[in-house]
Amino acid sequence: MAKYTEAEIIVANAAKEIADGDIVVIGQGIPMAAGVLAKATHAPNCVILTEAGMVGIDPFRNLLHIADPTCTRGYAYSCDMVDVFTTIVNRGLVDVTFLGVGQIDRYGNMNSTVFGDYHDFRMRMMGAGGAPEFFGYASKAVLTMRGGKFVEKVDYVSSPGYLDGYDAREKAGFPPGSGPKAVYSPKGVFRFAEDSKELYLYGLFPGHSVEEVKAEVPWELEVAGDLVELPPPTQEEVDLIREFAPEISAGRRLQVELSIPRIMNILSQRSAQG
Repeated sequence: MAKYTEAEIIVANAAKEIADGDIVVIGQGIPMAAGVLAKATHAPNCVILTEAGMVGIDPFRNLLHIADPTCTRGYAYSCDMVDVFTTIVNRGLVDVTFLGVGQIDRYGNMNSTVFGDYHDFRMRMMGAGGAPEFFGYASKAVLTMRGGKFVEKVDYVSSPGYLDGYDAREKAGFPPGSGPKAVYSPKGVFRFAEDSKELYLYGLFPGHSVEEVKAEVPWELEVAGDLVELPPPTQEEVDLIREFAPEISAGRRLQVELSIPRIMNILSQRSAQG
């Protein structure tokens, strides 16, 4: 069995949410790695586009930002953000979107704006960006969380999920059938009940238990009766992820540890040069 990291098992399993031929809106980091892995394996005809308007990209490394054209071998065409939202997303042409999570509640309402007081700028996150549009109109939203938290009530609703559950989302005017469909955490995968739209534990990653997961959820979490153990990534998947995004495989702590000596060396050289 291949040796893998926490991020790699998330990427490998999340990639399976993409079917061949899907139109997929993806951002930076883990979501883009999942899209590229899907395109390189089981979904070669999926179309990847970015919020900034690069459509049909063929990236060879992860994006530095949402409008980074240096990450790709090319793309089918380019448009602006207004076109992405009005002519693609809001017309219901997007099959899947991947989004990162800061906070999430039992009905999939997501916060990527601020922890606590909205006016306390020290607690601000990166912000929602185009997430509300993608979350609102894509047929399926897949959420990834590595540092995020499950909460009883989000501090700020950046992107509405199923609101209060049941048919509240459709009553609010969102397209029927849209909304979050899966949440990938470091310990397992969650999905949403067909009737109540409440989050439940669908499957576990190897080495984790239901008790571990429940300890991180502040409500009585439902667990699937046929709870599955999700597969670890294959060696091929690990190799593809590491080739495309070694920084994801390394993790933040290792990235910092590797970067510090390099930064100190550069500073030393500059100092020596006067």
